Amino acid sequence: MHARLNELGCYGLAGAPTSPRELLGEVEVAETLGLGSMFLSERFNIKEVVTLSGAAGAVSSDLGIATGVTNHNTRHPLVTASFATTMHRLTEGRFALGLGRGIAPLQNLYGLTPITSAQMEDFVGLMRRLWHGEMIFNHAGPAGAFPFLHLDATFDEDIPVMLSAFGPKSLELAGRVFDGVILHTFFTDETVVRCVDTVRRAADEAGRDPASVRVWSCFATVGDHIPSEHRLRKTVGRLATYLQGYGDLLVETNRWDPAPLKRFRGDSVVGAIPGAIDGTATADQLEHIATLLPDEWLAPAATGSPDQCAAAVIDQFDLGVDAVILHGATPTELAPVVNAYRSVRPTGRFDRLPANPAGPLLPA
Repeated sequence: MHARLNELGCYGLAGAPTSPRELLGEVEVAETLGLGSMFLSERFNIKEVVTLSGAAGAVSSDLGIATGVTNHNTRHPLVTASFATTMHRLTEGRFALGLGRGIAPLQNLYGLTPITSAQMEDFVGLMRRLWHGEMIFNHAGPAGAFPFLHLDATFDEDIPVMLSAFGPKSLELAGRVFDGVILHTFFTDETVVRCVDTVRRAADEAGRDPASVRVWSCFATVGDHIPSEHRLRKTVGRLATYLQGYGDLLVETNRWDPAPLKRFRGDSVVGAIPGAIDGTATADQLEHIATLLPDEWLAPAATGSPDQCAAAVIDQFDLGVDAVILHGATPTELAPVVNAYRSVRPTGRFDRLPANPAGPLLPA
């Protein structure tokens, strides 16, 4: 087993797996490679994140594990607080609870109240009080009204909480309240720098140590050693799926010209694809969609040879992030890139990063 790279993470069950059992082998490969953390995204099919977290925790010994992400409004606060405490104890402190706003149109369709910054801040406050054994009576706040909340009076747990942040308000919330932040895939260099600055400034204004908030870049890492059709699905397909769900926000955040987004939405091939493009589009459809997307929109990614991918990952650290999720590929697919990265990894730069993806820095 290689030395642990706590500054690097990956996703479990990246894309559309055929069975959740694939996660068990991925955890083993990730630990053998020495990756620091595994993030578990949630889709309401076979990727329910509580089950996946427990499975990853049970078969791992060193890997940091985070929900990346779940939405706080899909479970009662006691369920989420108990889940996080169970994971914290199961992993002996390697777990971080990652939250996000979700996709507003889907939230509306599901009959859920749209998530606000005030709700998330209130919710995190409830979690931390419960994790420290408090009895909460007659809470009435943005996260909801609860006559009584309590887990266990003996609890005194510090469980890191992360936020998947996009716009400036979410980034400010992350810096003010959360222990870590996950940026979005296909952010330009300028956007990453701006996001990091926003998080650090908000932390400082809140009287927190800006360095205490771990900022993760979510960086598409799709090397040439991956078969071409899979590369197309992991790059063009994935970006197109984001454009389906929240294209206006991504374009606005990156300060891109919105004209290509309008062309994308009006395209007959795009309109004929049922569901998420990265999961359902054919190779021919993906090749057509590639002609609709400007090169600059796909450029924020690690592509090419393993050495070129490794160099691109190093460049992310120079933008100010603390850690990088190698996004879009399985641990097995990432192996050549991780091995190449070890030869260019800055000596001593990441020695204080713990296994927990949002845990406090280790003593100098």
